[in-house]
Amino acid sequence: MYHDVRPACTTPRGRFVTTTKDARRNLRLRADDDELIRQAAAQTGETVTEFLTASAVARAHEVLADQRSFVLDPDTWDEFLELLDRPVRPDGRLVELFARPQRITLD
Repeated sequence: MYHDVRPACTTPRGRFVTTTKDARRNLRLRADDDELIRQAAAQTGETVTEFLTASAVARAHEVLADQRSFVLDPDTWDEFLELLDRPVRPDGRLVELFARPQRITLD
């Protein structure tokens, strides 16, 4: 899941229309990493800033997607749905807990 963060609109002369960027990031890196990034950015026709932003945003989407979704094969998905559809078995400790008088009232 990679997203292109370059501007999508152009002016009549073909120049990109950009939005104002109001956040900054400063980072330190090894010289060989910097050179590698510069070469990759040049290869894609992007500035180093565009390349780093696109790469970081794509990675952020990957990381967050791993926290928000999961993939199951069809058989496991059916089993998962079956488990969700089963009636809840009362847990004696929870029944006892909710039967106690409340100490805090929400008024």
